[in-house]
Amino acid sequence: MTVQEGEKAPDFSLPTNGAGTFSLSDQKGKALVLFFYPKDDTSGCTKEATEFSIRKPDFEALNVSIIGMSPDPAKKHDKFIDKHNLDVTLASDEEKTTLSAYGVWVEKSMYGRKYMGVERSTFLIDKDGTIVKAWRKVKVPGHVDAVLEAAREL
Repeated sequence: MTVQEGEKAPDFSLPTNGAGTFSLSDQKGKALVLFFYPKDDTSGCTKEATEFSIRKPDFEALNVSIIGMSPDPAKKHDKFIDKHNLDVTLASDEEKTTLSAYGVWVEKSMYGRKYMGVERSTFLIDKDGTIVKAWRKVKVPGHVDAVLEAAREL
């Protein structure tokens, strides 16, 4: 299953760093950037989370929240955030239900070996809970700027 632009974003409620909980339904009236990434503390994921952290004030000025999600446990998110001084909330989907609902838990291949993993993707969700923009198979360089530009058009 995968979601498309123009569809309602699948609701979720998941644990986050800092022993918190994030529920999409609690975001009503506020836009959201939801970025999915494969694994804490890897080079691409660190760069992406760092860039979203740096640009967080620009998103907040537009009344847009940011949350990242991976299958890593919330305690691992805490270490990742502390190590890299990140300023974004990170949700943990160890059961992979939300990752599957958004169509980002996919079969991947490396060196001829197939395995399941997260396809780096970002969704811009408007204040009514509709997906207005989806980026799939994201390449990190320049991505956060593209998301910010799209958020300015909300």
